[in-house]
Amino acid sequence: EYYLTRTEEAILLKEAEGVISMAPVEAIVELGAGFSKKTRHLLKQQVSQRQQTAFVAIDVSFSSLAGSRESIKANFPEIQFHGLLARYEEGIACIDRSLSTLFAFLGSSVGNFDRFEFARFFQLVRKCMGPQDYFLHGVDCDKDREVIERAYNDAQGVTEQFILNVFNNVNRLLGSNFDPNRIRYHSVYDPEWRQVEMYGISTARQVFEVPSCQSSWVWEEGEKILVEISRKFDSAQLEQQLQHFGFQSVGRFTDPKKWFSLLLFRTKNS
Repeated sequence: EYYLTRTEEAILLKEAEGVISMAPVEAIVELGAGFSKKTRHLLKQQVSQRQQTAFVAIDVSFSSLAGSRESIKANFPEIQFHGLLARYEEGIACIDRSLSTLFAFLGSSVGNFDRFEFARFFQLVRKCMGPQDYFLHGVDCDKDREVIERAYNDAQGVTEQFILNVFNNVNRLLGSNFDPNRIRYHSVYDPEWRQVEMYGISTARQVFEVPSCQSSWVWEEGEKILVEISRKFDSAQLEQQLQHFGFQSVGRFTDPKKWFSLLLFRTKNS
């Protein structure tokens, strides 16, 4: 039911040649690269059209960067690989602005930002981009509510496990005592705000303690903790919105159902 990954990759497979031809750059930088599986479609076309190139993968996961490096070296020996173990803010600020670059931000990860984080992110990206740079943005589009809600409440419970694992990580990092057996998952799509909201709900009264901070509080039965949001977008409206941050639309690529879009921008007046 989770259509996002396969739909975006299908678009990249079909449209990578066009994207790269419209963005004549010397390097590709991926924000939140993971294992760079989908990005390989762009890299294949970059090598085909421009022979040698540099690829910079930015991620907070060392194991993902190591996996990406091995894969890129095996499949594209012509590419100079650079891995940056960093958050977006730190990594993007390290990029040489004199080198023409395509920044790729895939997976509709921007949907996890609230309105304030959204504005701050695009202000930062625009500030760090040079006059010959491009920005490729993968976004999940607004669509039928039932399709969206099924994606975040899949039959195999993959999203549920992913969201509830947050509480295990909080326990690991803070030494706290969330009881995973007394937390259930709940997701709902809010069409007015165009966002999926994913919650952990306490199934019994719990006293949550953080010994390192000498603090505690009560989590009552039925109370919700918002773990993550996933916003959905109207591609045309988003293109107009990003103009205010100094971006100029160059191209839009989508699937036959128009469920997902890849939006290509460059800096304004460049």
